[in-house]
Amino acid sequence: MKRLLMALLTALVVSTSAHAQKDHKYNIVLVPGLVSDDFYITMNRGAQAAAEAFGVNVRFQGPEEFDPVRQTPVLDAVIAQHPDAILIAPTDSTQMIEPLRRAHEQGIPVITVDTYIGDGKYQDGKGNADFPISYIASDNIEGGRIAARRMAKAIGDKGSVYVSNVRPGISTTDQRQQGFTQEMKENHPDITVLDPQYNDDDASKAASQFGAVLARHPDLKGVFGANLFSAIGAANGVQQAGAENKVQVIAFDAPQSIINNLKSGLVNAAIAQHPAEIGWYGVATAYAYLSGHSVPRKIGTGFTVIDKSNYDDKDIAKFIYSGNN
Repeated sequence: MKRLLMALLTALVVSTSAHAQKDHKYNIVLVPGLVSDDFYITMNRGAQAAAEAFGVNVRFQGPEEFDPVRQTPVLDAVIAQHPDAILIAPTDSTQMIEPLRRAHEQGIPVITVDTYIGDGKYQDGKGNADFPISYIASDNIEGGRIAARRMAKAIGDKGSVYVSNVRPGISTTDQRQQGFTQEMKENHPDITVLDPQYNDDDASKAASQFGAVLARHPDLKGVFGANLFSAIGAANGVQQAGAENKVQVIAFDAPQSIINNLKSGLVNAAIAQHPAEIGWYGVATAYAYLSGHSVPRKIGTGFTVIDKSNYDDKDIAKFIYSGNN
């Protein structure tokens, strides 16, 4: 992966020099899964930093809810404006294929960020969703495994846990659940992973589900919140049940609200992605492609585990998501 990134950066150096002689300023649109989510707001900050560095325009335009029904008309409006490239976090790996194909058929390069369509393997001539140029995201299976290892440590490698998730069909959260479950099965045989609970990205529903699971399994030891609202809801459910000293919560994503719960002890640890890097590489990849260079079909970004011992370390705190543009 480092070689791929180096190749991309080398291409960018060349293309920057060439582009400086041109008058055209590329217009790129970043379509997030949800405009109000601190994760995507932080991603946009990285995208805007890259836009300034490469001399392009980047517009942030997305739905108010994480839902393909809501995202599709936003995408159609963006396509009608015919930007030079679209960066998008598809809200469903299947339902967003055809809407994105409309952009491709109009000659607009598509790059997916955070989430993907189809199997996430692009430009390989296989399947009906290989047309995007590149996919830029965290390794979500590995992220799930990191969460599982942290959970195992927190509960003494024994007991029952479950995954609070959004719904099937979202590439990122599906993979986080997969990685979490695989890690427990392969390396933590004394931990039982109960059936996942799907909350439709509703923190209130996730909190209610926690209460129901705890009633059925009073020996419950932990909950993995596979995204922001799942983690917030699980933490709220733990608090409402008075189970703070009994049930451990591992959160995926690290906005300030989760960090506040971490400080209070309601959340054990947060697995922070690097959304600003995703946004930066998304714009950089679009710029390189539009400048006539080949680009990697996939770019992976990393994780940082934040807990009570390190959240105020400046080298760690920089990975806390910010809702301020």
